[in-house]
Order: sequence, then C-alpha cells, then structure tokens
Amino acid sequence: MLEMTREEFEELVAEALDRIPPELARLMDNVAVFVEDEPPADDPELLGLYEGVPLTERGEWYAGVLPDRITIYRGPTLRMCETREEVVSEAEITVVHEIAHHFGIDDARLHALGYG
Repeated sequence: MLEMTREEFEELVAEALDRIPPELARLMDNVAVFVEDEPPADDPELLGLYEGVPLTERGEWYAGVLPDRITIYRGPTLRMCETREEVVSEAEITVVHEIAHHFGIDDARLHALGYG
C-alpha cells in the first residue's frame, strides 16, 4: 500500500476542490467536504460518499437543515493506487463524482461520462 499521511491526502482533496470551475463551485449550496481514513465496514472499498439532498430535489421545504456531507476515504484510495500520481487522479475523480451527486447526477450518468 502506498504511504501518505492524512494531512497530505487532505491537501490533495483540497487541491481537487480548488480545481472545480468557479462557476460550478458557486452553485454548490450547504455542503461540507470531509476526509476520513476508512469507509463503513460494510463497504470497505468505498472511495467517497455523498449524504444529503441533491440540489435537484430541494424545494420550498428545504430550510434550516444540516449541510450535505461529502466524505472522501483515504484508506481504500491508497490501497488501490501504486503511485502518488494515481492518488492525485483518483482523489480528483472521487471529488468530482461526489459533487456530481450533490448536483443530482446519478451513477449511471457519471459512468457514461467516465467518472465510474
């Protein structure tokens, strides 16, 4: 397994977030991004997780709720990558994938776009 500190990995995730086009980033609403070491035990290969109400499903009722949560998991990413460059690429793909869920884009569409 590739070695990388949590701080280094968090920095890669932050850099991936910084690469989101500003016009798209401005549309993100009430969402927080976290890095955790490991995913839930029932899905040990999970790279990222979006939890919340996608923008496309929010209506007048949507007010005063906790932020949506995007979590990027360090352990599975490092286990599947052999080089730092692969980690950078996979972290960026995972960040984009989870942000897409925030915008209401489902897995089938993401796979068709190359973000499997």
